[in-house]
Amino acid sequence: MQDASAQMAVLQFMLSGMKTTAVPSSIHCDHLIEAFAGADKDVDTAITNNKEIFDFLESAAKKYGIAFWRPGSGIIHQIVLENYAAPGKLMLGTDSHTPNAGGLGMLAIGVGGADAVDAMANIPWELKAPNVIGIKMTGKLNPWTSPKDVILKLAGDLTVRGGTGHIIEYFGEGTQTLSCTGMATICNMGAEVGATTSVFPYTEKMRGYLGATGRRAVAEAADAHKDFLRADEGAHYDKVIELNLSEIEPHINGPFTPDLSTPLSKFKDLVKEKGWKDELSAGLIGSCTNSSYEDMSRSASIARQAAAAGISTKSNFLVTPGSEQIRATIERDGQVKEFENAGAQVLANACGPCIGQWKRTDIDKSKPEENAILTSFNRNFRSRNDGNPKTMNFLAAPEIVTAMTFSGKLSFNPMTDSLQDKNGQDFRFEPPHGDDLPGQGFDAGRATYEPPSPTPTSDENVEIKVDPKSNRLQVLDPFDAWNGDEMKNLRVLVKVEGKCTTDHISAAGPWLKYKGHLQNIAENTLIGALNADNGKVNVVTDITTGKEGSIPEVAKSYKSQNQPWLVIADHNYGEGSAREHAALQVRYLGCPLIIARSFARIHETNLKKQGVLPLTFANENDYEKLSGGDVVETIGVKGIAPGKAVTLVVKKQGGEQFEIEAKHTMSTDQIEWFQKGSALNLIKEKVNQL
Repeated sequence: MQDASAQMAVLQFMLSGMKTTAVPSSIHCDHLIEAFAGADKDVDTAITNNKEIFDFLESAAKKYGIAFWRPGSGIIHQIVLENYAAPGKLMLGTDSHTPNAGGLGMLAIGVGGADAVDAMANIPWELKAPNVIGIKMTGKLNPWTSPKDVILKLAGDLTVRGGTGHIIEYFGEGTQTLSCTGMATICNMGAEVGATTSVFPYTEKMRGYLGATGRRAVAEAADAHKDFLRADEGAHYDKVIELNLSEIEPHINGPFTPDLSTPLSKFKDLVKEKGWKDELSAGLIGSCTNSSYEDMSRSASIARQAAAAGISTKSNFLVTPGSEQIRATIERDGQVKEFENAGAQVLANACGPCIGQWKRTDIDKSKPEENAILTSFNRNFRSRNDGNPKTMNFLAAPEIVTAMTFSGKLSFNPMTDSLQDKNGQDFRFEPPHGDDLPGQGFDAGRATYEPPSPTPTSDENVEIKVDPKSNRLQVLDPFDAWNGDEMKNLRVLVKVEGKCTTDHISAAGPWLKYKGHLQNIAENTLIGALNADNGKVNVVTDITTGKEGSIPEVAKSYKSQNQPWLVIADHNYGEGSAREHAALQVRYLGCPLIIARSFARIHETNLKKQGVLPLTFANENDYEKLSGGDVVETIGVKGIAPGKAVTLVVKKQGGEQFEIEAKHTMSTDQIEWFQKGSALNLIKEKVNQL
């Protein structure tokens, strides 16, 4: 669990009545550190500003026997890869990029906090059996091409919905040519195509990585059972895609969606075609996706070439190491010095700008202007990184990002274009290079970030304190159970048009500080949603007053009047982060049902966990028939069963009435969650029966 999602997960686990977690569990403090002044200063500021949260999480960890990784120790997925991931294991993580561990042959699945509570409370964790997409890899990457480019290209081919309901399994001779951390990068961004998870077969590169990170015994165990850690000959796949790594060139994806993929050779033409300002305001490398030793070494080789030619960066350049181990190692081996000599600012070992924790000062947020940033991150939704809806985030490999900061131009192609060196001569970058593992081994770093015990013990005498007056933490009250009847008099609060990610439903950035306080964070519910009825963001009409208001304002008004409401949504509703707050908030504000053209997997499950009924249109075109203010009643919720359709009776404001058919994916167990009011209510009931 990362610290933003761990707060709500722990608060829910506290309601379970368990004395310790049923499975090994960990908490990683990486989300609540804002990038501004640089590494150590930002960590110190975060510890001061978030003391209440960190103390709460640390005391809970001690009480329940959970490993606690301190602020500054590193990003959850890099820490997991270095310490916990192992071939053949199953792991749940309260973050959508948990599949990063698939680069080490692990089946690692991103979930909401309530799913994590299931595992910690010894309740069977359920997942609808996914299909499998097989990606057959042949060939070997060219010098300018990196594993990041593989997934950037694949994202363009599959789109943000193409992997939904599937595990992506990589196989073929090409898998043997990739570094362990490179495979992790590819698995990490499988989340961007909606995949349940992604996984690679056990390889020699994984063996080497396990040895380099002090886990030789794990490698020996994997060697002894390697036939179980790769696909059987002739294994069946529901779909097979062939990728010749030798033919892939660097790609740049964006803006505003990770599946808008353009080969680097054609990106200059796209910049001209779109009329974008040919200026790069910032380049950012690192994040959980690309902060390995190999990533940093290849990027540093570009900076080294530029320094030798007397060329300095023309754009702001920020570097985020993935862990204290990576930071200490690249400091020892000289890469940090090369970045700093190039004008880079090295940030804390944390998520930072990737999730909106960026106190950006080079633009005026009060007067948003179009600007372009290039990042090695995994996600680039509008407003995500700096709160500016006009900032275009283009995703690329870290070495491409680094090279382009020395040009300052969005159209610069470092493979073919030249810069002027200190003597006024044409200079062209040589291909990047770097080792996947440090020749001198990894440096563990400063004692301040010493890893916790791998087998922490619980202490039931530890007291977890939550101040009733706190605006950061709030003890949860259980949601009411279903009343056993049809849903009646549901008012459509908003009809959402187009992309609506969990960032739109429950924004991060400055709102992260309220992750442990449901009432306060509910104030941002759906503030990024586009209203299909009026073309406005976060503006709906309150039917009871006839006046316009923000979505959370009107939702609270309806709740105060005991007026239940629902959301009408478009395709892939809830894509993006595994942010269960996006489900908790709507439930808290009085929404028992959401109907969409389709849902993203994690969010659909999160809604079910909190007792919200997620329905999809049997006929997608029925989406067009509904509007804000419509009144909806159900037929079929009473007696709901797996595979059984639900009918919605819609009453328009003008008096027209009609019925539409809806489907659901609720299993028998999930129906019981709904009936009890939430999965947590069911857990508590079962624990009390023990």
